[in-house]
Amino acid sequence: MASHGIKDRVAIVAMGCTPFTEHWDKGLDDLIIDAATECFDASSINKADVDAYWLGTAQGGMSGITLARPLQIDGKPVTRVENYCTTGSEALRAAAYAVASGAYDVAMALGVEKTKDSGYQGLNAMNPPGDGTQRTLTAAAMFSMVAPAYAKKYGVDEETMVDVLAQIAIKNHYNGARNPRAQFQREVTKETILKSPRVAGQLGVFDCAGVADGAAAAIVVRAEDAHLYTDKPIYLKALSFAAGSGSGLNDPNFDYTHFPECETAAKDAYAQAGIINPAQELAFAEVHDCFTPTELVLMEDLGFAERGTAWQHVLDGDYKLDGALPINPDGGLKSFGHPVGASGLRMMFECWLQLRGEATPERQLSLTSTKAMTHNLGGYPGEMVSFVSVVGSELD
Repeated sequence: MASHGIKDRVAIVAMGCTPFTEHWDKGLDDLIIDAATECFDASSINKADVDAYWLGTAQGGMSGITLARPLQIDGKPVTRVENYCTTGSEALRAAAYAVASGAYDVAMALGVEKTKDSGYQGLNAMNPPGDGTQRTLTAAAMFSMVAPAYAKKYGVDEETMVDVLAQIAIKNHYNGARNPRAQFQREVTKETILKSPRVAGQLGVFDCAGVADGAAAAIVVRAEDAHLYTDKPIYLKALSFAAGSGSGLNDPNFDYTHFPECETAAKDAYAQAGIINPAQELAFAEVHDCFTPTELVLMEDLGFAERGTAWQHVLDGDYKLDGALPINPDGGLKSFGHPVGASGLRMMFECWLQLRGEATPERQLSLTSTKAMTHNLGGYPGEMVSFVSVVGSELD
């Protein structure tokens, strides 16, 4: 890819994040105000200081007025963006590149979704008529194909594969149980996971991410100005995005064990950040665990394990809080929940906390590096968009 990147040119100086849950007592406006207020309170910046805003929401509103109205922002540029489940990350990417370009000094990115009032579980957008080759299955059904395909390709027997997927769910619920903002704050046992109702194929209820309401926000400035606002900024090392052509479902060689868009975005991000061995150079990673087999495949697509070996790393505990490379220390989508427009910024919020040493004591990591990464994907196997960031607490 031809990304030049903006390594160490932009810094996050404030963040806010609501709890992700079923907010029956709050509307979309309330969630926006809560996330923005916490973000402003984290620094000396107020809404008048922000030059431009980017709002990420999949279904919360159709224009920047969705953000401008509750925050009472008048006469400033407010842009609404949407890109499937990478929507919150897209808002951050736009704000960061706007600051890096010199167009603005201070910008805010805010992602929000209010899914629980709609009656829908996940996205409900109606796509225009196509050529008949598009997928017709639910997200759970599409991702359920990953597990048996992976097991067949790499010779993992059924009993072992069941254990691998269960261990991913157990890990993420363990982490979420130590996170007061998570949707599901309870550990689960393997027995509970295996007895849960099947949703699609081998996938049960505990293999699927929660659907939640929530919002998260970040303020970005030029790196040289960061210490005007905070003593502990987080520097953006890489922001990469890749969109596939959606042709995977028509490709006879596509086997559901590899998400090429995710691999492409990761390689580009690592090149921007100067990372050679991500499994050794990153302190932890937040990845898009919409379903347990998704996290398994991502360990290989993101360069954390050799092809066909991630299942063994899972069983060895390498991705637990005390493992070689902790994955989703905040509980991930699986336990923290997934308000589509907010999830990308929620991942960044965990980097903000961990790299500043401000996570809850029960899950604060003993950092082996000053760098971390976030990963979002949107869509389905064979037709995806993917975002990868690398951030750090120090300038290189």
